[in-house]
Amino acid sequence: MEAAMKNEEQARFLFGISLSDKPKWQQFLICSSGFFFGYLVNGICEEYVYNRLQFSYGWYFTFVQGFVYLFLIYLQGFTPKKMVNPWKTYVKLSAVLMGSHGLTKGSLAFLNYPAQLMFKSTKVLPVMVMGAFIPGLRRKYPVHEYVSAILLVLGLILFTLADAQTSPNFSVIGVMMVMGALIMDAFIGNLQEAIFTINPETTQMEMLFCSTVVGLPLLVPPMVLTGEVFKAWNSCSEHLYVYGVLVFEAIATFIGQVSVLSLIAIFGAATTAMVTTARKAVTLLLSYMIFTKPLTQQHRTGLLLIAMGITLKLLPLDIKPVYKRVSSSSSSSADHKTGNSSTAEIEEEKNPMV
Repeated sequence: MEAAMKNEEQARFLFGISLSDKPKWQQFLICSSGFFFGYLVNGICEEYVYNRLQFSYGWYFTFVQGFVYLFLIYLQGFTPKKMVNPWKTYVKLSAVLMGSHGLTKGSLAFLNYPAQLMFKSTKVLPVMVMGAFIPGLRRKYPVHEYVSAILLVLGLILFTLADAQTSPNFSVIGVMMVMGALIMDAFIGNLQEAIFTINPETTQMEMLFCSTVVGLPLLVPPMVLTGEVFKAWNSCSEHLYVYGVLVFEAIATFIGQVSVLSLIAIFGAATTAMVTTARKAVTLLLSYMIFTKPLTQQHRTGLLLIAMGITLKLLPLDIKPVYKRVSSSSSSSADHKTGNSSTAEIEEEKNPMV
């Protein structure tokens, strides 16, 4: 039992900060903050490189940033000797992960960044559905969580339709690419949660290291076959500062990646998908403010539906424990009869995200 406790603690450190000795809300706040910071910076960098410089080399950029990841992981003190899972565990995960990265970045050549973010934000629904079919999870969610996810998706679709009317960077090819990435993301989150669940000793650094090492060679064929590696090399050679932007983006994304893996390990894939959705909404608004794009009434309506969906998802977490405690305190005779069982139920309700 003590060994199991140690294993759990090992998987709950974030850049030297111990998460296991903190309450759930603090764990959630620390992980979410790292995630928000990393991907807000990532979003600004991608908007600049893809839309301002018109560089749409998704495979090549992912390849370059993969080596930055490996260097940062090495600085964190991780080595292959510390692995607790076999390499084959990460082969399928890495293939899907790299495919998702490539399609996501490549879709920016056909979609503007806010439209892409809105499509990607819908992944909360397929994540919830796919969780029921992943071995080791078999998760089932209450009806109100599906309703909140549907509201979220409707808001995203409404926004995308409005964005298509005001942006020239919108095409069927881009939609197909980002939808493929969306399905892959749904599989990735649940599979990562399953790995953390089945083997609690798995660390975030191991997950990221193995996924990157296995995934990097998978990027070579599409880069060569499409000729992207040669075009990207020539373009970036003429604008060497782009590599500086890519390294800076990779460092920020690394912080976000490790933080989101911590969220998945502690709170699960569906809750993490909600957090990523909130981040995408914030990134979207920043994109419009920084790059001065028009925000129509239809955009605002879509964002309102998104807010309603997120609120519906979070509302029971705040209200349910209060109702539980009130009803319990008002019926002392029932509590006296149920004894420890009622006490245990109240304690469980205090931490609904466990």
